[in-house]
Amino acid sequence: MERVFERRVSEKNAKMRLDQYLVISGIGLTRSQVGQLIRQGKVLVNGQPTKPGYRVRAGDHIVARFEVPEKLEIIAQEIPVPILYEDEDVVVVNKPVGMVVHPAKGNLQDTLINALLARYPNLPTTSDKTRPGIVHRLDKETSGIMVVAKSDRAVRSLARQMAEKTAKRIYWAVVWGALERASGVIEAPIGRHPIDRKRMAVTAFASKPAITEYRVLETFGPLATLVEVRLHTGRTHQIRVHFEYFEHPVVGDPTYGGRDPRKIFHVVPSSLRDHVRNILHLIDRQALHAKKLIFRHPKDGQWIELEAPLPEDMEQLLGYLRSLRWGSSA
Repeated sequence: MERVFERRVSEKNAKMRLDQYLVISGIGLTRSQVGQLIRQGKVLVNGQPTKPGYRVRAGDHIVARFEVPEKLEIIAQEIPVPILYEDEDVVVVNKPVGMVVHPAKGNLQDTLINALLARYPNLPTTSDKTRPGIVHRLDKETSGIMVVAKSDRAVRSLARQMAEKTAKRIYWAVVWGALERASGVIEAPIGRHPIDRKRMAVTAFASKPAITEYRVLETFGPLATLVEVRLHTGRTHQIRVHFEYFEHPVVGDPTYGGRDPRKIFHVVPSSLRDHVRNILHLIDRQALHAKKLIFRHPKDGQWIELEAPLPEDMEQLLGYLRSLRWGSSA
């Protein structure tokens, strides 16, 4: 539904930044959201688009047009989710493969939040009402450990730890090919793909810094490598984007080269074609799992360290790779 917000600037508000003026005038959006509207040309001052930093003048006629999202009704559903730990402040889960974290338009049911609300109906609100208790996320097809806040103090503490990267999230991934080094750092900025806006990419344009640290856990000849990954930044799809850029895409990843023969056989000998085919039959999503989470408890500051067991498809994948008898610990 489109909303039209219209104001005429009074003398007392003259010389104020346009984005700030709209926020205090009751547009009902954050300053960053207002800035985005202005840059998109959806805010007109005296009939003309301008910039967020424009200093308004007395008598300026300002019109903003923007879409107001429909209010989503989140229902509780009895969906089983493995619980790894819980107390009065937090619940730590092992998110299954294929489960979306929170409801969104067109996908209002069968999410982690729907499941948790059936068990914890009073999850604390966050800045987004469709995400009660959520302080970090995993992609739909990425499995593994997540912490959800059950109290207001947990929301504040965990959100701060995630933002400051004092909470540590450690992943396991299987990538194509053999890595040359036993450990390393991939540092390359990530932004929206210039053509496919649903994807992310390493790009110098409209991007943010991204740093991924990895360590080889096990090598399976020239076919694949099991790596442990730590994120120093939290960009969308960061691990998957960085390993595609590194020319070792995550096995099975349908979006970032993990099922693309051209990219696979760039690092895997063509003589292993049958093994590649078998692997892609074993796993139909990215072989990526959030393995370990380390954070300070919101109540007493004590360190909590928990691990999530691998899902069945990754266990089967590693079992197959080890059965080829060329795997060795790195």
